[in-house]
Order: sequence, then structure tokens, then C-alpha cells
Amino acid sequence: MTPQTPPASSSPEGALLPPSVIQPAQARAQSLVDGLDAVIFGQPDLTRMVVVAVLARGNVLLEGLPGLGKTELVKALAHLLGLDFKRLQFTPDLLPGDVTGGHMLEETERGRTMVFHPGPVFTNVLLADEINRASPKTQSALLEAMQERRVTVLGETRNLPQPFVVLATQNPIELEGTYPLPEAQLDRFLFKLDVQHAGRETLERIVTERRGGRAPEPKAVLDAESLGELFGVVDGVFLPAAVASWLARICAATHPTSPDAPEAVKQYVRFGASPRAAISIAESARAHALLGGKPNVGFDDVRAVAAHALGHRLALDYKARLDGKTGRDMANAVLGAVPEMERGRG
Repeated sequence: MTPQTPPASSSPEGALLPPSVIQPAQARAQSLVDGLDAVIFGQPDLTRMVVVAVLARGNVLLEGLPGLGKTELVKALAHLLGLDFKRLQFTPDLLPGDVTGGHMLEETERGRTMVFHPGPVFTNVLLADEINRASPKTQSALLEAMQERRVTVLGETRNLPQPFVVLATQNPIELEGTYPLPEAQLDRFLFKLDVQHAGRETLERIVTERRGGRAPEPKAVLDAESLGELFGVVDGVFLPAAVASWLARICAATHPTSPDAPEAVKQYVRFGASPRAAISIAESARAHALLGGKPNVGFDDVRAVAAHALGHRLALDYKARLDGKTGRDMANAVLGAVPEMERGRG
């Protein structure tokens, strides 16, 4: 995950941001959560984690069956952020150029020449809807954009607008017409979040308040400048050495060859998490701490975000599928097995 902007209000090394900085930033971040909760009923954990991911400048993969509100969630987020928004529907016939844009022969003052026409990826918030219905070749068109915030077409590299975030939706791979995302692409998502079915009370509220299923369009509570200021505050949230050590040991324990790996990891995991996973956990834990009004990251912040950042990054053995085990199960096993304070220290 690559930072998109330099810190706007970071503190000296080891110093904590004062309440005069933390509290207004927390209020702004909470306004995003409140705005999403007003659109998406009965999913408070989901909306909170989406905001955490945005504050950490990460991409989000939303998985769930059709009709659960994934698209409405992303559209509402774009409106709340007050940023440019584009939606791209992924289909089997979609081509890489439909994502990045391409050159067309046009008449200009210099005569006929090839002119680049930007694709929908040139925006601030990109909704990649049903991303796993397109071919792997088309999916790969987003790899450079998601990691480096730029696009290369015919050897020429163009930077994307800042900030830039991809929020992708996908159907469960058991459904027809889906292609599993390759590990290289999954690793570029900060979080993979599962969108759950609504309960009875939530359904009653939906049919009562949402005639025809139409969600209200929320008003912007931020803009690019104020979001950049929030990024700066997140960068200034302090990560204590003890918490950083636990975070590192968690990621190391996802590898089956690690002496700290729990038995479940040794049995079901082929490849553990990459260094990008550790970076993702650290940045999202900072954002989670800010949303809680804290100037420093605690063990509870790491625990809240780790499974969302790790589960999709673990490559499982075929035995895992036979036994009904998931990457999230393995991540939770690691969180339960690795102690917060390293043995022999304290």
C-alpha cells in the first residue's frame, strides 16, 4: 500500500498528538461512519471498517451475494467524501483499455495524431462492480493503479488523481460466471470485508423507510482538502514498539514454517502474509485508533483490523477447502495463538 500524500500534521517521533488535533479529526471521521449508517442499515461493523480503510488510504474488496447493498455503500461513501466518482461494471467482455483508457486517431492542429482518452480509472473513487466477472487479463489492468496510483499505456505513464481509492465488489466464487482474483491482486486490497444478510428488524426498517429500495443521497461531509488533513492526522498516530512487535509476530506466524505458527496454519496454509500485510495492519490500526479518539495504537486496534487485512492474503492448501476452513479462520487462529507480549519480555 503506497501513501498518496505526505503527512499533513504529523508529530515528532514518539510524541502524541494533542486532543486539540485528535478530537476534531475524530469528529470528522465519525461523520463518515454516521453518514454510511444512515444509508446502510444494520451493518455498523462493515461501515466502520470501510471508513478505517479509506483513512488508511487502502483499497477495499466487498464480498457478498447480489442485493445486499454493496454498490449503494460505495456510492454513499463517494458522496460523503465529496470526491469525483466513477463506476465500472466488470463483465466477461470488458477489455483492459475499457479500464485504463487508450489512444484514438484524431484530427488535431498538428494533423492526424494519436490522442489518449482517459478511462474510468482516472477518478478519485472507483467502484469496480463485480470485479470477479471480468477475465484475469482485465482484472490485471488495475494492478498498477491500485498499488502505485498511476497507469501505463503504450509505454507512457500517467499519474491518477489524488486521493485515489478502489472499492471493488465481488460475488462469492461459488456463483456462475466468476473468476477467482489472483493472489497478486488480492494483496493490493487493504481489507476484504464480508457483507452479511440483513436480519428481520433491519429488513422491516428497509421496507418501511425505503420505498422501491431507493436510498437517500447523502450530502458531502468532507472534501479533498479536509480528507488530506485527516490523512495527516492518521500519519501522526503513534505506534508503540510493543504493539509493532505483536503486529510483526502475527504476520510472521501466518507462515507454516514459522516456529510461532499455530497448528491450524501448519496444516492448512501454503503461503503466509506478505510484508504489505504488515504495513496494511499498521496503517489501518492507526486509522482505527483515530476513529476511537486515541493518539496512539493499542493492541485492541490491531486486533480489530488484523483479520480483515490478513484473511484474503493467505494462500490455503486444498485440504482447507475440503475441511471448510477459510483464510479468516486462519487469521483468527493466529490472533488467538500469538501473545500480545513476547515471552521473556515484559
